[in-house]
Amino acid sequence: MQTDHRHRPPARLTAALVVLVVAVLAAAGCSRGSKEKDAGGVPGRLSVLSLGPVATWDPQRLATPQDIAFAGRTFIRTLTAHPAGPDAAARREVVGDLATDAGTHDKTLKVWSFTLRNGVTWQDGTPVTCADVSYGVSRSFGKPFATEGLNYPLAYLDIPRKADGTSTYTGPWQGAGQASYDKAVSCKGSTVTFRLSTPMVDFNQVVALPVFAPVKKANDRGSKDPYAVFSSGPYQLKGGWDPSAGGTFVRNPHWQRASDPIRKAGPDSVEYVEGTESQTAVQQVINDEGDRKQAVTLDSAPPAMQQHVLSDDGLRRRAINPTAQFLDYLAPSTGSGVMRSPEVRKALALATNREGYITALGGPSAAEPAYSLIGPALPGHSDADVIGGGPTGDTARARTELAASGLTLPVRIRVAYRSTPTADKAMAALSNGWEDAGFSVQLQPVEKDYFETMSRPGQAKRTDVFWANWAPAWPSASTVIPPLFDSRLNLTPSGTGRDLGGFADAAVDREISRISTVADPAAQAAAWAELDARLASQGAFVALAQRRSMFVAGTSVTGLSANEALGGFVDLATVGVG
Repeated sequence: MQTDHRHRPPARLTAALVVLVVAVLAAAGCSRGSKEKDAGGVPGRLSVLSLGPVATWDPQRLATPQDIAFAGRTFIRTLTAHPAGPDAAARREVVGDLATDAGTHDKTLKVWSFTLRNGVTWQDGTPVTCADVSYGVSRSFGKPFATEGLNYPLAYLDIPRKADGTSTYTGPWQGAGQASYDKAVSCKGSTVTFRLSTPMVDFNQVVALPVFAPVKKANDRGSKDPYAVFSSGPYQLKGGWDPSAGGTFVRNPHWQRASDPIRKAGPDSVEYVEGTESQTAVQQVINDEGDRKQAVTLDSAPPAMQQHVLSDDGLRRRAINPTAQFLDYLAPSTGSGVMRSPEVRKALALATNREGYITALGGPSAAEPAYSLIGPALPGHSDADVIGGGPTGDTARARTELAASGLTLPVRIRVAYRSTPTADKAMAALSNGWEDAGFSVQLQPVEKDYFETMSRPGQAKRTDVFWANWAPAWPSASTVIPPLFDSRLNLTPSGTGRDLGGFADAAVDREISRISTVADPAAQAAAWAELDARLASQGAFVALAQRRSMFVAGTSVTGLSANEALGGFVDLATVGVG
């Protein structure tokens, strides 16, 4: 149940991707590193502490949000990027990074073009070219990249697919289907053009992901070294990467501040310390000794330590508590059992005690109540409670609604969840409220392979309510509603995908298709919000809690901030040492 920063939103490709957008599944300035040496520290060096493990630094193989957030601020540049800074609304939008702006599209939303800015170079001083972008994207179709990385190029580019959903293009090494790829991704001077199989108003946010990053062909080591780093950003890897310890990123001498509107690159170097348990990392930074004065934690502090930090004024000033990437929710089994009844689903929602659930997770610093699947970092977010149970639930109204279903009370429900000690307590808190409302609750804890197990055929007949969580791939509800509730994508003979409750509504499917073609981003966000509220009122889901993180820094760290558009992780674009 506790969210895992190494979680990779699951991808599932079907023919439905041909006709709609489907998600798989996230400040210019100058600053110089300090030349003063704290006791035990290295001048100008920032240390970042993480448990890891980092599986790869290859842009086309990166899949975990924390690693993407780190790489994108240090050594990988993409066509667009989410800016840093205090304005949350501005952070949601993308601006030009490698590109001069956020891109242009034709009236069909299926042709997008980006022009590269001058002065962007690789660590050897050679310019980053349109051909480098095209080659980088092409790698995502080859092995092992097609199965290890984020497969958005396969999902969205207008390249024919085989009956099994795989691409007819097999990547730059085998060469099959090259003509189709060259038609979908083309260069004219410094402008790269993408032709898509489906309209996308937010494709310029997709290209902010490293799977669309450039790779210099002459320096490509393929799959031989997953930790090979050839930088286009302000830092380059010194020596090599030790999978058990980490590595040090030093200043890239060919990076030009004038060509980079995103990264302040304050520290002279960044030491990535891998293999540090979160509790240990937080304690080391709290102690503020030696080089830990110049350190920041990349993993969230455990809830018990969060309370310690918040209770101390000095520590609280060295911490941030941003919205995290995951949102917890319940998915009733709408296709079978008692949850087919709208009254039963409404009673469940009315009796849900979010406050008790959050208290068990660790309190307000660990999570906040959620009533929508569109989180606070996304356009279209709303705190409106369309069912009306409130943060603690309304068991009296829930019992009335349950009685109206015509079923004999207590109504037996089986609730599956991913079991951990914290999750066990949180689900017990929910169970108490449901019992008071007239349910008889049988909890079904699952310790391993939770989502794989719950999506198997027939599981909806063995479980009435599924606990789940989800993280958007970029700040758009198009990466939330379609992958969770489009029955054309999820419901197949092989299982339910991430639509664990088997929700199927042809009218909802049609609305997803319609919204995906809305050209105005604000109008599209409003339409997603309306559909989210409609799904909540139908009992397709019961939102529980938006997770929060806490990161702590040493006293010599400056500019500590997080970026919800990057999953709520520490934003190294602004961090310095001084």
